[in-house]
Formats: sequence, structure tokens, C-alpha cells
Amino acid sequence: MATEPDQMAAHSASQEIPMTMNSAIPEGPMAEKWTRHKMASKLINPKNKRKYKVIVVGSGLAGGSAAASLSELGYQVECFCYQDSPRRAHSIAAQGGINAAKNYQNDGDSVHRLFYDTVKGGDFRSREANVHRLAEVSVDIIDQCVAQGVPFAREYGGLLANRSFGGAQVSRTFYARGQTGQQLLLGAYSALCKEIEHGNVTMHPRTEMLDLVVVDGQAKGIICRNLKTGAITRHAADAVCLATGGYGNVFFLSTNAMGCNVMAAFRAHRRGALFSNPCYTQIHPTCIPRSGDYQSKLTLMSESLRNDGRVWVPKNKEDSQKAPGDIPEEDRDYYLERKYPSFGNLAPRDISSRAAKEVCDEGRGVGPEVGGVRQGVYLDFAEAINQFGQATIEERYGNLFEMYQRITGESPYELPMRIYPAVHYTMGGLWVDYNLMSNLPGLHVLGEANFSDHGANRLGASALMQGLADGYFVAPATLPNYLATQKPGSVTTDHAAFEEAEKAVTERLEKLLSIQGDRSVDSFHREVGLLCWDNCGMERTKEGLEDALAKIPKIREEFWSNVRVPKSGVSSFNPELEKAGRVADFIDFAELMCIDALHREESCGGHFRAEHQYTEEDQKDGLGEVGEAKRNDENFAYVAGWEHTGDPSHPRLHKENLEFEEVKLAVRSYK
Repeated sequence: MATEPDQMAAHSASQEIPMTMNSAIPEGPMAEKWTRHKMASKLINPKNKRKYKVIVVGSGLAGGSAAASLSELGYQVECFCYQDSPRRAHSIAAQGGINAAKNYQNDGDSVHRLFYDTVKGGDFRSREANVHRLAEVSVDIIDQCVAQGVPFAREYGGLLANRSFGGAQVSRTFYARGQTGQQLLLGAYSALCKEIEHGNVTMHPRTEMLDLVVVDGQAKGIICRNLKTGAITRHAADAVCLATGGYGNVFFLSTNAMGCNVMAAFRAHRRGALFSNPCYTQIHPTCIPRSGDYQSKLTLMSESLRNDGRVWVPKNKEDSQKAPGDIPEEDRDYYLERKYPSFGNLAPRDISSRAAKEVCDEGRGVGPEVGGVRQGVYLDFAEAINQFGQATIEERYGNLFEMYQRITGESPYELPMRIYPAVHYTMGGLWVDYNLMSNLPGLHVLGEANFSDHGANRLGASALMQGLADGYFVAPATLPNYLATQKPGSVTTDHAAFEEAEKAVTERLEKLLSIQGDRSVDSFHREVGLLCWDNCGMERTKEGLEDALAKIPKIREEFWSNVRVPKSGVSSFNPELEKAGRVADFIDFAELMCIDALHREESCGGHFRAEHQYTEEDQKDGLGEVGEAKRNDENFAYVAGWEHTGDPSHPRLHKENLEFEEVKLAVRSYK
């Protein structure tokens, strides 16, 4: 069978990397764990910090803030990104806002309420201690960003404004119109630029990590490829921080930037890092519907729009072809308000997405047919415009409305938006302990690249919160716990492990160039991505997952025997070569994701198994509402950590049992 060369599996296995999932959660009451942990953590004096070097891969909110913060503390930092500038990181695309438990609205918010909402929103599949720390740190993030000059929206009197997001009944989301990610990233970028100017951070743009270097069972460097010249380079450090985002592009169509990929995290996984909960993927309910088979990505419409927009479809499927203005009010089904009256249009993302799929599957979808199906629902602002005036709505959402009109040719001021769920975020990621360190010592994982904070479903406006919490506050405080045990500069690029890793990278690239088959890289990406969407997307079944797992090895075999990458040398500019490496990892990762989804015999959050939902009998018995996700706490209240064994079809499962001290396990209800 044609497969990728896997010299690294044998090498990693020989290094005795620990596969234990010791969460290292500190003792004490939940509200005191983070404070106690900081007091008990090791310190490195300022003069000695200058002797340590830290590699940060990724320059978005998590990576950029971590690189700047670690540099300000005195460490030598090398930061890598595949974009031409840190400002191009995908964090820039976040629109709606960032959560923080400031309680500026005096509406009952608190650190504990944000903690509770996040655990409940994640369907009780996250680690309590990490989530509580996130809620604690959230209040400091806003102060940090305001000090950097981030132009958050303000009320008339000058106070910072808030709005609501899904899964919460308070207003805790800070925002900068529909450009919150961009403004936060510019804040982190300014801090990073200051450190680059001072010579404390060495920036490596247009440089992609292709492998992690493990020395004596510890992460000590990376192998990279310069995307402009093709040159392969070695980089050694005392610790490595990955802040490389999520894996949503495994589905081919997603709201992620085209370059987003799983390579850095998956290369670390193949070197021994456990990959946790890959089946936890988030489908965002508010995206512009697919318009044809020619598309290569989808476009997000901020969840903040659901503050004022009302979601509806026709009550009768015969009305689906009518213009929205021709459907009278009594014939409209505001299905989120009907099904979830307490939260209405701000029900959590997983629930809202499944509800949209349900009405479209009933034949009540709207918009043009694509593949014989209407996949769209209306997001209507008519009532809000009548109540507040067009000027107010334009002030709140003007740039989002303009973006929608440019893409669809329709004005949301005159017609309802058409939206449909799409892949947006991934809750799974590399396993980390309370210090954000992987089971592979020396490898720290930040932001969306780790699994730790969101369980099976992320609440809106919490991604920016986690990225900045990890980068500005958590990693700088916990990294010394590892660095203090290391002799600075003890490993250099002359070590044999660097030579072995560079050789493996070069052989892989040469293999990809030598195949010269008949199919493009994109054709394989589309094939495996749409297979995952159909079988491991919004709804999964045992039959569908087994079908995907039967097909993915065949796709992999054909890829490694029939892909065509334009001929060049390894050390040459070749965008198709870099893309081929990413797609090869997507194929292997797709298999791991489906294996995880098949093994988890329950429905929770974004992982919805059709076989595991509440029935009419369950509803009669008061156990849960018909059609809602049915968890199996007895058998699956754990974090799954998958070990790479050398055979992508047979990973080994490890478990971290989840314990709940503060939040009682309960059926998640948003009625």
C-alpha cells in the first residue's frame, strides 16, 4: 500500500515519551486554584531568563501575545508564521467580540457565571479547573487590550459597551463593531513589534513548521521550510510553544482562511503528543450558504447579528420558493424562539446549527437550490430596524451588512439575510495539562491548538478570550515550571535528532515531488473534506462513520500514488508542494477524527450521534426533550487522548477522567 514514509514513528517510540494524562490540577478550592498555583510555580530570575530560548509557532492572538509577553519577561524568542506578516494570522477574521466577566451592565454576571456558562455550553466535557482560570483571567484581558489602545465600542458616556452572545443570558461580550479579531490582533502585533525592534524576538515570516524535534523525550526544536526559497532550516530552543490554530479545513469548506491547516499539531502528534477529542468540531449557525460546487471556502456572519436578527423559515415547505416578503407573519416559523424561549435566537451554536439543519431537511429551507436542496434560513432585521432605526443597526453591524451585500448582491436592510451552518472552530486539539504542557515535555500548546477549555462546544466570543488568556497570562506564568528544570542552551541544531528530523522532512517532500500522478492536490482535499462533512459533520451515525473509515485509507493510498505536484527541487518556491504536505496530514487526521467520533457512543455538544438522542419515551419520563443530544456520562465523561502508533488506522486510546466539583452534571437545557 502506498503511504507516507514513517521513520519518525520508530524514532519517537524509542524515546520513551510519557503517555500519562496527568492534568496537574492544583489542590484547593476552585476559586483559589490559579492563585495558589501561581504562588507555588517556579521562578527564574531576570538575568537567567535571558539565557533561555523559546520557540513560538504561530503569530495570531495566542502566538503573538505569547511571543510578546515572553520576550518582555526577558526570554529569547523566535516566532514563526507561514503568512507574510503576523497581521495576516486568521485571528484577524474574528468578528463578533470577546467575553469577559466584568459585569459592567450590572446584569448578574460574575467569574463564576462565566465559568458555569462555559462548562454547560461545552456540554460538561471540559476540565473545570482550566475553565475557571479562563473566567478569572478574562477580566484582565480587557484591561490589557484597552491599555494597548484597542478601540472597543463604547456607550454614549464613554464606558465600554457590551452585547450578548449565544449560550448566555447576560451581556458580557466586548466588541469593536464586526472587526474585534482584527483590532485585538493589532494590539498583540504592536506589542510584538516593540519586542522585534528591541531585538528580543526574531520573526520568521513565510516559514512553515514541518516537524518537531524531540531529544531524549523532550521537545527541543523544529524543522521548517522557507516558503519563498524552499530552504529547509533547523531551529533549537529550550521549549516549544505551538499556537497554530485549529483543523477545521479538514472539511475543505469552512470559514477558515485557505492556509489554515493541522500540520504543526499533527506533526507533534506523530512525534508522541497525544491528540485529544478530535471529533469535537464546531458548526457555526450563521454563515453565508454555499452557492455551488466551485467554492473553496465559506464566509462567516458574526453571531452578534443574532442579538437583533430573528431566525425563521416558512411553516409550509410549499412557501420555500416564495420571496420572503410574500410570506405573511402567521406563516413564518421562528423556530429558535419557539423551541428555546429562554435563549431564543441566542441559543448555543451546536443547538442552533442542528435546528437549522432539521428545518432544511424537512424541505423548509430557503434560497436557491444547490444540488437539488435549499440549504438556508432567514436572519431578519426588519423588526430591529423598525424599533431602533436603520442608523442604529448600521452603527452596530454596518461592515457586516456591507460584506454580506458584496458577496450575495442583496441588502440586509431590505431583505432578510440567508444563513446556514458551516464549519468554524475546533474544540479538540493536542492534550495539555494545567500548565498548558503536552504529555511530551517541553511542548506547550496554546489557543485553539489545544483541547482544554471548551469541551464539546465553544460558546461564542470565547475563542479570542482563550487565545489571549493563554498568551498574555497563562503561558508566561506556567512556562518556568518546565524551563527551571532545564539547562539553557543544552541542545543545539548539531544534535543527531535534528539531522534525523531534517532527513525525514526532505524524504517526505521528495516523495511528494516524485509521484507525478494525474490528480491535483485540491481534488484530494475536496474528496476527503466532503466525505468528512457528509459522515462526520453536523450529524454522525455508526454506519456513516464506518463508511468514511473504509474510504479514507483508499484516498490515502491513491494520494501517495497518484497526486501531481509540479516538478521542482525541494529547495524551491512551490506552493503546491506546501499544500500537498498539508493535505497529506488532513487525510491522516480525518481518519483519526472519524475513529474518535465512532468510539464516542454518545451525543454531546458539537458531536451529535443520531443513535444517541432523546426519544418520545425519554421525554415522557422527564429525561430530556425529543431530538436533543443524549450524553453518556457513565461511560464517556473523559478526555480522549489518542497516541500515534505508526499506523494511522490504529491509534491507541488514553483517557483523562473528568471530575466535576463545582458544576453538577445535568441535562443541558436552553428552554
